[in-house]
Amino acid sequence: MDVLMPQLGETVAEGKITKWFKSAGDKVAPGDNLFEIETDKVSMEVPATEAGVLAEVRVAAGEVAPVGAIVAVIAGSGAAVKPMPAPSATAPSPPPKAPVAPARAPAAVAAAPSPAPARAVALDPFHEVRTPERNFGPARLASGVTVSPLARRLAAQAGIDLKRLTPSGAHGRLLARDVESAIGAPSAPAARAAGPSADRVKALYAPDSYEEVPLDGMRRTIAARLMEAKQTIPHFYLTADVTIERLREVREEANAAAVNDADGKSSFKLSVNDFVIKAWALALARVPAANAVWAEDRILRFRAVDIGVAVAIDGGLITPLVRDAATKSLIDISAEMKDLAERARAKRLKPNEYQGGASAISNLGMYGIREFAAIINPPQATILAVGAGERRPVETEDGFRFVDKMTVTLSCDHRVVDGALGAELLAAFRHFIEHPVGLMV
Repeated sequence: MDVLMPQLGETVAEGKITKWFKSAGDKVAPGDNLFEIETDKVSMEVPATEAGVLAEVRVAAGEVAPVGAIVAVIAGSGAAVKPMPAPSATAPSPPPKAPVAPARAPAAVAAAPSPAPARAVALDPFHEVRTPERNFGPARLASGVTVSPLARRLAAQAGIDLKRLTPSGAHGRLLARDVESAIGAPSAPAARAAGPSADRVKALYAPDSYEEVPLDGMRRTIAARLMEAKQTIPHFYLTADVTIERLREVREEANAAAVNDADGKSSFKLSVNDFVIKAWALALARVPAANAVWAEDRILRFRAVDIGVAVAIDGGLITPLVRDAATKSLIDISAEMKDLAERARAKRLKPNEYQGGASAISNLGMYGIREFAAIINPPQATILAVGAGERRPVETEDGFRFVDKMTVTLSCDHRVVDGALGAELLAAFRHFIEHPVGLMV
C-alpha cells in the first residue's frame, strides 16, 4: 500500500515531515503512528490504516512533499526492505509513465492508466480512507512541471495559464503562491514597474538600516487570505457600546462560587471572553439568517452555531472553533477554549477544529485596545471585534455617573448580511451581554 501525504485542509498544498516514528523494516499495525507532518497551521501525527511492514521510506524527516505524493510503502510480511534514500533523492518521484511515441507524448501521458485504488490509499488524520475522487495528487504539465492541487484550482478560477508561470517550489514545483503572485500582479509593464516589489521597497532605505525576515508558510497564508477577503468581500461595519457592569458582577459571583473551601482552589475560572463567546452564539441562534456564509451561487445557513475565536500564536494567528457553542455552558466553553488555545500555540489542532464556521470573534481588549474593526475570515460572513471594558461617563437626570462599557464592532459580508440584519444581530448580542443571567442557564 502506498502511503500518501495527506490533505490537511483545502488550502494546504504540501507538508513537511518532521519526524518518523517507524523505520524501514519495522512492523506496523492499524493505528500505529507512522510520521509527523507540519503545515503552515498545524503539526499532526499520521497513523497507519493497514497492517504490514514498512518496506520503504521515500521522504526523509525534514523534507517537504506535495499533497498526494508517495512518502512510504507498506507491504506484507517478508517483503524486501529498501533503505532510506539520501537527502538529495528524497523528493517524491512522479508515477511511472507508460512508454509512448515521441510525437504523442503529451496525450499519452494524460491517458496513462492511474494506479488501482487499492494501491493508492491515502492516510488522513481521522483514520479514514480517501476515495479516488478525493485524491488531490499533483498534476504534471507537458513541460514536466508539477503543479500543486491548490495552484491548479486557483489558476482555473482566475483564468491563469499555468504554462506562463515560473515555479518557486522545491524540485521545480508550481505552488499556489506562484498563481497568487500572477493574480495580484498588474498586467501592464508600466504598472508592474511601479508595483511595490522588494527591490523597489529596499531601495528607499539604507542597506544597513533593516533586517530581512523571510516569510514562512503561515505568514504567506495569512497574507493571501486577508488580501482575498478585502478584495472579494464587500465589508461594512457596525459599532455599538455595550454596558458590562452586570456581566462583571455575575462573573465575579460565579468565580467566587467555584472556590473549593477544602483546598482553596477553583474548579473553574470564567473570563469575560467566555461570556462574549456564549452571548455571540446565542445572538446568532436568535438571528439565524446571519448564521450563514456566501457560497458563490447560493447562501448556506447553518443549523448549529460554530464560533471561531482568534488566538495569537508565534508568527501569526489561528481561529479555532467552538462547535455548537449556543448549546454549551459557560464552564464547558471556558474549558474548551483553554484546550484549543493551548493546542493552537503548540500547532496541534486538527483541520476540523479550525475550518468552517459562519462567524468569529477577535478580542483585543486584554491589550487595552478600545475599538477596532476586524477583517472577515473567508468563507465566514461576520466577525465581531471586541475592545477593552472601561469606566465611561453616562448622562443621567441628576447629572452623570460612570459605568463599565466596552465597544464592539461587527464586520459584515454585505452579500449575506444586510445592514438591518447586522443591526438586529448586534442588538441581540447587546441584550445577552447586558442580561448575563440568561447566559448561565
